Amino acid sequence: MQVGAPTIELNDGHRFPELGLGTYGLNGDEGTAQVQAAIASGYRLLDTALNYGNEDAVGRAVRESGVDREDLVVTTKLPGRHHGYDEAHRSIDESLANLGLDHVDMYLIHWPNPSVDKFVDTWKAFVDLRDAGKVRSIGVSNFTPDHLKRIVDATGVAPAVNQVELHPYFPQAQLRKVHQELGIVTESWSPLAKQSELMSEPAVVAAAEAHGVTPGQVVLRWHVQLGAVPVPKSGDPERQRQNLDVFGFELTDDEVRAISALERGRLWDGDPDTHEEM
Repeated sequence: MQVGAPTIELNDGHRFPELGLGTYGLNGDEGTAQVQAAIASGYRLLDTALNYGNEDAVGRAVRESGVDREDLVVTTKLPGRHHGYDEAHRSIDESLANLGLDHVDMYLIHWPNPSVDKFVDTWKAFVDLRDAGKVRSIGVSNFTPDHLKRIVDATGVAPAVNQVELHPYFPQAQLRKVHQELGIVTESWSPLAKQSELMSEPAVVAAAEAHGVTPGQVVLRWHVQLGAVPVPKSGDPERQRQNLDVFGFELTDDEVRAISALERGRLWDGDPDTHEEM
């Protein structure tokens, strides 16, 4: 089994694993143990958020993991209620205190919340936080091409990543093309389209049988071959290991096309132009 994920280079020169652990719902002592199990299995990218309410559990897992801090990439996210220049400075201090860390490796704006229209000021703060060393890399989540254009035009700084809903039912081809043009890495939330019938789709099942892997591994490999970084969430150690073990086989072009052809749209009410999260 491949231990750990290969890394890619971000537009700021930092390295970023090609697959990470989503931690939503991994809370308290049990959550800490679940994240520690993932780290022991080789995960080096850990994805949390202030709104997940588990930065403390994730931070404790990092501190007690026995793995060099420099080898772990810890992501957290600023909530909508903290949009604004000064608010962003206060929010990162709150997250760092929760995590018990002196910096985060990736800091994301969780949602653009366009009706509030403060995400440009927030992004300016992110650039300054990066320059101050509180965060190593800065990015966004759930931003559209228009949102991206506004922050790049205002600062000259493109996000290192944009974390968006992405799975075979919603491949986001147009957005991924914009990311490629801007040098932004696409990161996939809900990469396995949980609570759907994706794992029983004939295209996914056929590829799993052809390669002797699970349907979930096929879908995660599909993300990797699209150039996207999936962050599947699991608290089960065996499932964590399976999810990480997708770098020892390769889907054919036909298999990738067949899986991409499952496209039918978002599975959740998460249109960044209208959905807002405080």
